[in-house]
Amino acid sequence: MRRSSTLPLALTLAAAVAFGLAAPAQAGPAGSARAAGSARAAALDRDGVDAVAVGGSGIDRSGVDGSGVGRSGIDGAGVGRSGIDGAGVGRSGIDREALRAAMVLRPDDGVAGIVAEVHKGGETWRGTSGDTVSGRRVSPEAHFRIGSISKPMEAVILLQLAGEGRVDLDRSVQDYLPGLLPESRFREPISVRQLLNHTSGLPDDFEGAPAPSPEEEIERRLDYLPFDEVIEQTLRPEGRPAPGPHFSPGTRQQYNSFGYRIAGKLIEEITGHSYQYEATTRILRPLRMRETRAAVPDRSTAVPRPYLAGYLSRSDGRPVDANVQGGLPASMTSTTGDLDRFITGLFDGRLLRPEQTAELFTVPKGPDGKPLPYADDASCNSGPARGTACFSVGLMSTPLPDGSVLWGKTGSEPGYRSGVFASRDLDRRAVYAMGTSSSVVNGAPAVAQRLALAAFAG
Repeated sequence: MRRSSTLPLALTLAAAVAFGLAAPAQAGPAGSARAAGSARAAALDRDGVDAVAVGGSGIDRSGVDGSGVGRSGIDGAGVGRSGIDGAGVGRSGIDREALRAAMVLRPDDGVAGIVAEVHKGGETWRGTSGDTVSGRRVSPEAHFRIGSISKPMEAVILLQLAGEGRVDLDRSVQDYLPGLLPESRFREPISVRQLLNHTSGLPDDFEGAPAPSPEEEIERRLDYLPFDEVIEQTLRPEGRPAPGPHFSPGTRQQYNSFGYRIAGKLIEEITGHSYQYEATTRILRPLRMRETRAAVPDRSTAVPRPYLAGYLSRSDGRPVDANVQGGLPASMTSTTGDLDRFITGLFDGRLLRPEQTAELFTVPKGPDGKPLPYADDASCNSGPARGTACFSVGLMSTPLPDGSVLWGKTGSEPGYRSGVFASRDLDRRAVYAMGTSSSVVNGAPAVAQRLALAAFAG
């Protein structure tokens, strides 16, 4: 019985994790065959992870020393708070042993270290795995770069502005930002809502740019790129053809990071403030996300300590700790605890009014009332819903075999992969972050699939 119930769940979660982690590669360079030319965006927003050998450092065994921390770095401390009984399964159904087993890194995971947090039925489990490159322990309070998990925050700000009557989600980008989209190529209006639910048909970040070498990627991670620079270099590039729309707005869905660059610029234009200011005053402070920090304009900054190390590889294979980065105005560092505070506050109504909250849990539909088709083979749904839209305004939906749905977002920046998902009632929640052990990426990490299955099965 257990096998028949967990197999569909495993397939569903594997598909969701695989798509969620691979999605930004469409919008960026790095590693995607389709976007092989979109080089610089990969350094900004690449959610794909390649399964690569960990290398000579090897994988620690999962024994436990006297401090209660496994030699693999799996943190058993604090698990007692989660109501774990003698069988290793919490009163809420949290399966401690399954989570610990999922966290043990394997040579083909392509991951240097993990930090994770799971909530279920009012109970909590937290764990980490050791850094397989440096051999150091990873703190459960480790900070990391969140990548595209900042997209729901951008969406929240625009939804708040809509609730204040300062933004009309159905009004076009061309009206709000005249001249930004060249009229010769973008003849059809693109609404603000279409930017946020990935139905704009816009090109990818830096579409057509050559892929970077390993050394170029390592150096470019230090660049800070304002929204204007990304927009200009994408729409009016030098030395290569300028891109046009991928499809007519509102007819299909396709994950698109570039739309969120325009959304970020729109936030700054409407409010007259920097994106970082708006995110801090509207989201971070109200939710007391004290461990979350926005990017600093025109500077590269380090991930605050303690931090989860993520690595890029030089052409000769030598690893480089990639925690110091420039990024985008929307780039942030955070912790699993703060991201749990974010998704909890987002779902329970502390950030948005009911009308705007509904946008988070609505996938775009066509005139026939059915979800729009997804534009390419990278379908984010499985089973009967395969090939249809799975993104709402800011979030991604993941249906489970029992009929319930998880909502959340994955993220990626050089050296880092992360995700946060929850059920609508917040009874089940999980946050994870991974530091990669290499620059090479392709597909979803097996460890993310194992962790998702352990967190949400049962």
